[in-house]
Amino acid sequence: MTDADPQGPGPADPSDRAAAPAAPQARAAAPATPQASAAALLRRPKLWIVPTVLSGLLALLLSLLYMGGIVNPQGELKNLPIALVNGDTGKPLPGQQQNLGTQITRSILADTSNHKAEWRRLSPAEAKDQLDSGKVYGALVIPADFTDSVAALTTTGAAERPTITVLTNPGKGSLGSSLASQINTQAAHQASQTIGEQLVQAAPRATATDKLLLADPVAVATQVGHPLGTHSGLGLTAFYYTLLLVLAGFMGANVISNGVDTSLGYADNEIGPWHTRLPTVPISRTQTLLLKMAMTAGITLITVSLVMLACVTLLDMDATHLPLLWIYSYCASLAVGIGVQAINAAFGGIGQLVSMFVFIVLGLPSSGATVPLQAVPGFYRFLSHFEPMRQLSDGVRAILYFDARGDAGLSRSWLMIAIGTAVGLLFGFAMTLYYDRKGHKRLTPQPA
Repeated sequence: MTDADPQGPGPADPSDRAAAPAAPQARAAAPATPQASAAALLRRPKLWIVPTVLSGLLALLLSLLYMGGIVNPQGELKNLPIALVNGDTGKPLPGQQQNLGTQITRSILADTSNHKAEWRRLSPAEAKDQLDSGKVYGALVIPADFTDSVAALTTTGAAERPTITVLTNPGKGSLGSSLASQINTQAAHQASQTIGEQLVQAAPRATATDKLLLADPVAVATQVGHPLGTHSGLGLTAFYYTLLLVLAGFMGANVISNGVDTSLGYADNEIGPWHTRLPTVPISRTQTLLLKMAMTAGITLITVSLVMLACVTLLDMDATHLPLLWIYSYCASLAVGIGVQAINAAFGGIGQLVSMFVFIVLGLPSSGATVPLQAVPGFYRFLSHFEPMRQLSDGVRAILYFDARGDAGLSRSWLMIAIGTAVGLLFGFAMTLYYDRKGHKRLTPQPA
């Protein structure tokens, strides 16, 4: 047993006071950790690497993909569907076995010098049907009295030139219709020169004025084969309306995804200088995806209705079959939204970038809505078989321009929407179920 101080504890030794812990006031006065400056951080090479590489790759890819699809449509043009109608019923000219309409038709079909056009020999009724269903980009029509009109040029005082008609189809887009018109006009002028050589040889005594007429005897008249309304954007409203549906689905799905993550406490909410973090709600990845897809289905009802309100009611876009257009628009935009949610669930933070490439970057040049697929490189024609924007634009074009005919592309569009929706659901839930079974949880504690 140790001896105790009978007087009790005395005053503390100064050395003991020095060894005692610092008071709270002293701790509060400790210097704060210095903050980093932008100038100092800019000198760190590692800070530059990832943003520089990703930004450069994005700029390069966007340039190659977008410009690569439109930079040389004339050079890439191959097998553009064009109707060839020979209505000539006249008798052959003296010394010839076929009338001129038949000769021109056979000459055009036998020309293999280039493959820019896929000539389809059709009757007048068949040509009209294919123009009205968007299956051809234009038509070259030889009239019934063509041979008789040419023969009349060799008579005294003839001055009226026979006419070959070029029909356009603006419903296939202004560029596609223009390309078809150029091909048709060139074929008509070539036929006129060939006929002119025959007429000049058959009339050696013709005057200089008559020979000038005979050398190029055929006139070319251009007419609209399938007229559109004045508020159809020269055949471009289908493309821009489709783009609106894709953007509504894409942006809406991303807004919903970010909003759900914020509300469930998996992401911070920052507005200017204000920052909040809600309590984390325990939930599996699969249930989170189900929640986001259900909200996408509901909110798309509103966004699609507003798109139609703006385009059809406020801007007076030419549109018929409005109930069908609304249902189609909803299903199309919802398919995009489901696909975006599935990609975001599978890829996480880079999901928005991946879905942007899938639905927009690769979709625009392969849609065939502005530049015909017959006038783009083979890579884009390959993408067009499954890229969403091409499937959706065909259906919109059929509803807006071609009386909602199934054979104008609407039937195939419905099928591809169904397939795309099924693929999005299967892919999204397959990935989230896999993550859940592997124990890859999203739970993060709420900061104090």
